[in-house]
Amino acid sequence: MGDTANPAYQAFAELVVTDVVFGQVRIRSEDSRFVLCHDADSLKNPEQLKAVDPTALRTLSQNTAVGAYRPIKAAPDLIDGWRFVASGANALGEALDRLYPGAIADWFALQSDDPPITHYRQYTNRQTGMYRITTMLDDAQAAGMIRACCDARFCLKRRHWTVDGLAADPPETKSLIPCLEPCAVLLEFARRTVRMNQEPKSNLELSKSELATIAEALESSSESPTPGDRVADFNSPRNPRRVQLLKERISQALASLREEPEE
Repeated sequence: MGDTANPAYQAFAELVVTDVVFGQVRIRSEDSRFVLCHDADSLKNPEQLKAVDPTALRTLSQNTAVGAYRPIKAAPDLIDGWRFVASGANALGEALDRLYPGAIADWFALQSDDPPITHYRQYTNRQTGMYRITTMLDDAQAAGMIRACCDARFCLKRRHWTVDGLAADPPETKSLIPCLEPCAVLLEFARRTVRMNQEPKSNLELSKSELATIAEALESSSESPTPGDRVADFNSPRNPRRVQLLKERISQALASLREEPEE
């Protein structure tokens, strides 16, 4: 690892006075070193964890515990059971970049007086080709889509960009890793949401109790995702983000019925 001081790495290292959780990684300051492990392993003895080198950090970030590829490195499914010791600020920053590529640079950029945040409308207005239709979602539709796609069950990055009517993520709901602009997964989900909105609608009428049953069934299904499903396969009806979007819509429908008197 390099010896030249990196301002972003140095600033982040100064944040770690005792310990800090970054994504799913707990970082402890010990003398002039930093000890990293999965937050779930923070109470384990070092002897219980496998010591890894910088190359292994990149490797373990690639797949989940069951071997599925992790296209979103900030997803809350980082493998546990390891331990890494960084010798200084640069070693710490480079280690975190192997686990969460670009996250320290984004964190450092967020500390500036004018952080480079790109909001949803700015992002979609510059799209061309098949992604141009993402501008067709109105603010309410975009907000629901964003809440579903960026739910903490799918990504631990704290969203700082917005669309009208949707606030940025509260700090207590996400991690220190910032999200400064929509990602490619969200863009594809937005495109698929537009296409689903354009499909013919059914005239099925459901009572409040029936909607509540569907909501409960969707909640149960989202807690047990099917192994092997691709994160961005939004053509699959069982895709977790599609399920979350439907849960959002049913919750809104239930809320609109909440004031009606019970018979």
